[in-house]
Amino acid sequence: MRLLSYLTLSSALFCSVIHAASYSVDSPDGAIKFTIADSQSQPQYQVTFNDKPLLNASKLGFEFKHAAAMKENLEISSSTTSAYQQTWQQPWGEARLVTDHHNELAVKFRDKDTKQTAFTLRVRVFNDGLGFRYEVNQSNTLYITKELTEFNFADSQNSTAWWIPARGWNRYEYTYNTTPLQQAAHVHTPFTLKNADGVHVSVHEAALLDYAAMTLNQRRPGTFVADLTPWSDGIRVKTNGQFKTPWRTLQIGDEAIDLLNSHLILNLNEPNKLGDVSWVEPGKYLGIWWGMHIGKNTWGSGEKHGATTEQTKAYLSFAGEHGFDGVLVEGWNTGWDGDWFFNGDVFSFTEAYPDFDMKAISEHGKQVGARLIGHHETSGNVSNYRKQMQDAFALYQTAGVRQVKTGYVADGGNIKRIDERGLARYEWHDGQFMVNEYLDNVKLAAQYQISINTHEPIKDTGLRRTYPNWLSREGARGQEFNAWGTPPNPPEHTPMLAFTRMLAGPMDFTPGIFDMSFNGLGEKTNRPQTTLAKQLALYVVLYSPIQMAADLPENYLARPDAFQFIKDVPTDWETSIALAGEVGDYVVFARKERKRGQYTGNDWYLGAITDEQARSIDIKLDFLDTKQKFEAQIYQDGEKAEWQHNPYDLSISKHIVTAKDTLTLKLATSGGTAIRFKAI
Repeated sequence: MRLLSYLTLSSALFCSVIHAASYSVDSPDGAIKFTIADSQSQPQYQVTFNDKPLLNASKLGFEFKHAAAMKENLEISSSTTSAYQQTWQQPWGEARLVTDHHNELAVKFRDKDTKQTAFTLRVRVFNDGLGFRYEVNQSNTLYITKELTEFNFADSQNSTAWWIPARGWNRYEYTYNTTPLQQAAHVHTPFTLKNADGVHVSVHEAALLDYAAMTLNQRRPGTFVADLTPWSDGIRVKTNGQFKTPWRTLQIGDEAIDLLNSHLILNLNEPNKLGDVSWVEPGKYLGIWWGMHIGKNTWGSGEKHGATTEQTKAYLSFAGEHGFDGVLVEGWNTGWDGDWFFNGDVFSFTEAYPDFDMKAISEHGKQVGARLIGHHETSGNVSNYRKQMQDAFALYQTAGVRQVKTGYVADGGNIKRIDERGLARYEWHDGQFMVNEYLDNVKLAAQYQISINTHEPIKDTGLRRTYPNWLSREGARGQEFNAWGTPPNPPEHTPMLAFTRMLAGPMDFTPGIFDMSFNGLGEKTNRPQTTLAKQLALYVVLYSPIQMAADLPENYLARPDAFQFIKDVPTDWETSIALAGEVGDYVVFARKERKRGQYTGNDWYLGAITDEQARSIDIKLDFLDTKQKFEAQIYQDGEKAEWQHNPYDLSISKHIVTAKDTLTLKLATSGGTAIRFKAI
């Protein structure tokens, strides 16, 4: 729904000329100001929030392999301003309608002597943050060796940061560090921090296309420099001289939950390019998956093989009976035998093991009303996968598969590709080559009306708006680490994800483990360090349009009352509101279901989770529809619940509530509360 198209405004409205070589642009509400200047030896920008410095003067520019750098002797040759307001609709998402309201400044830099244009810096400032990107239009090939963008944080001595290391062996799959800002050395984005005034900031990027991912390297104290992930030959980005960088983004808020209520990353991406995407279906699924992680089954063939015709049919029957859309099956295709982590050269994506009859399974799925969900594990050999990719999608299409989970298990820097001379090269998951490889996979899948859930992915930068069949992805330490990770994910991990990884976009965390004691209870075993109620609340807190009920069917049958919440909760939302929270401590989300299929569009859901601290949180229900009564179906930690020795104590109750009421949520250690507000 288009409310207002681009309007060119007088610069006096929001873009004030500070002097001949300095320009600024404000957010629509006037709280954020971005200023750009050419008065120093190198172009610089700065940012203020509520009239206080947020970023001090920060440099801009590039260095290239065979061309002069774009950094010195530059001047602003021209500038343009505009304003924009529009409400657009997502085909699926955490909110059906998203408002894009920003002011824009585009500044062109040129060489002072030759008068040749170097680049345009385009800046868009929203009420929830800002984004800027470089636009370069040169006739010669340019290989980028450095992007010189800086983020020079004011008051860095008194700021706290939450971060994971960049360019490490385990991609993005780390627990988060909480440190003073100046102790964050080389970090991935989203990178979240809080200054002494309590202002929260997340640095990330949007619309990462045909470019290397940006990590941040702290050089001088408080000054982070863009550190682009290199190719195997050391070049950062290879271009023909005509390119646009991803948007460098700052999400900004007075308090932590302001970051959660931001749509900045989505708004800086292009609209849907796939046309009619009615075939893209949010939903919930089961999987022949957890059994492998806890040692009940194997991916490879043999007596404990998980991906058999018999077991898959049983899972499909269970899915159909309980309202799930499909069943993910890993280990169905040849290549898993032996140490599959290193089997990238031998995987087949069309040949099944003899005990897996895809045709019979697909027919059974039609009978019971649940689909097979496909799986492609590459073990990091993307050239082997690319040769088979089209045939693999064609096979899945004939089998009625509508979603595929892809996997790129390999250490960081060990993605194997075969170059044009037949030589093996090894790339990073977030280098330019793999940025393109992931997107090519998504685009090809769309030709077969297949959606993609990427594991071991490139980080999310909002491309789900442009390519809505890119449903979800991993890109953080997920549930599987609770089965065999040493240590498993700590209690603070999921409330930390909400304010860090989840700012990028949906995550396939795979919640819903009901049996916490497969390795025994206590603090030192590999197991989910949560209560049962927290596992339920994760379905609301950690957004994904596809959510897995990750545990074994028999464990759900053993706790049918708790299982009911998983069966009820949607994955597609009319609107979402973060109500309360602090980074890594706790978070409370409310979401209203979107009208689709069995969902009426009238019910609300709430999820609240905490770290190792038990908490009591008062939540006003003023987000509910004011003229409606609701039955609050509350799943919360029992009086004696605590995650280490008594995670199963669950209290289920029902109360009639309205928007005028307040609920007190009592969360046990690493506990949670999940509520369905059923309209009556």
